[in-house]
Amino acid sequence: MRVLITGGAGFLGSHLADRFLAAGDEVLCVDNFYTGSRQNIQHLLSNPNFELLRHDISFPLFVEVDMILNFACPASPVQYQRNPVQTMKTSVLGAINMLGLAKRLQIPILQASTSEVYGDPDISPQSEEYWGSVNPIGIRSCYDEGKRAAETLFMDYRRQHDLATKIVRIFNTYGPRMQSDDGRVVSNFIVQSLRGEDLTVYGDGTQTRSFCFVDDLVDGIFRFSAAPKQIYGPINLGNPVEITMLELAEKVLRLTNNKRSKIVKSKLPADDPKVRCPNIDKARELLGWAPEIDLEVGLAKTIDYFESSLGSAR
Repeated sequence: MRVLITGGAGFLGSHLADRFLAAGDEVLCVDNFYTGSRQNIQHLLSNPNFELLRHDISFPLFVEVDMILNFACPASPVQYQRNPVQTMKTSVLGAINMLGLAKRLQIPILQASTSEVYGDPDISPQSEEYWGSVNPIGIRSCYDEGKRAAETLFMDYRRQHDLATKIVRIFNTYGPRMQSDDGRVVSNFIVQSLRGEDLTVYGDGTQTRSFCFVDDLVDGIFRFSAAPKQIYGPINLGNPVEITMLELAEKVLRLTNNKRSKIVKSKLPADDPKVRCPNIDKARELLGWAPEIDLEVGLAKTIDYFESSLGSAR
């Protein structure tokens, strides 16, 4: 197949490009490099089955492909709050443009949604049937509501045009190729520790997240993309093992052999969810998928990556 990956030079997109190329497919990577990085795809530029196109999907795109994976959107609060209007445009107009392309070509299309559609949840773990608790006018709304609107569009194109759409709700993911300044908690803690800085925990540190290593997540997305048309989601993909932010900070300090830095607390950002944990029963049943990589193993790989990219030494 010839697979279009929007946001293909990003953290997740570049790993997906690796996976599809390894499977023998051709990959067309589309990215406007707002948050994507050429370094993420540098190793692919000489591959004859890989093609790079600089383009912003909030504008129409006309190409010939066999499948679309729509991953174009800033995904960390620091990034998407930098230009909230453009974040919403990417989520909504980008979805409309990619769905239009898929409709014209009559090909399957997969939407990268997010656990943020659940907002600050009233239940935990969160299942796909939960509608969420989202502030529509807050500082995170450009991303949360943008992704919710994209899901609506994908379902309506399926119902109205019988288009083969799929929706994956991605929970916290980490691993090599994360940006050092993206503001996500794993990269924040690792970079701060490697630089000998104190680790900043927001709030009282008891809020929880569940972290999935990127290789596990990519495997789940790859399986979902290959599943029959009648398996369309939304499907949660993530690691159901919860950890508090204080526990994560302590793990990072230990794994980086940092005995100097302290854990300091700062004010919790507005609308920051207190819990985040996926129910992955559907992924287990329909895709035969569950994460396999232990958090400490994944953190060690991620620390190695940042040590190399930052030029630091433990």
